[in-house]
Amino acid sequence: MGIFGNAFNGWHLLIILAVVLLLFGAPKLPGLAKSIGQSMRIFRNEVKSMKDEDAKPTDNAAPAADVTPEHPASTETQPKP
Repeated sequence: MGIFGNAFNGWHLLIILAVVLLLFGAPKLPGLAKSIGQSMRIFRNEVKSMKDEDAKPTDNAAPAADVTPEHPASTETQPKP
């Protein structure tokens, strides 16, 4: 089952195709399909490159250092004057 489930059966797709044909006209449909295909290809390449960047570890990350101050605050109570 797809994203839309049973929302689009044969008649719905036929009506959508007729509306697109009326809006854009027959001569413009091949150019429209080509631009949609190019956009989808670019989008997939960008998503893939983002996944690849997330998957590889960064070499610039510094290792976790032991963060201890040179002069730790004393826990002893100060004498009251």
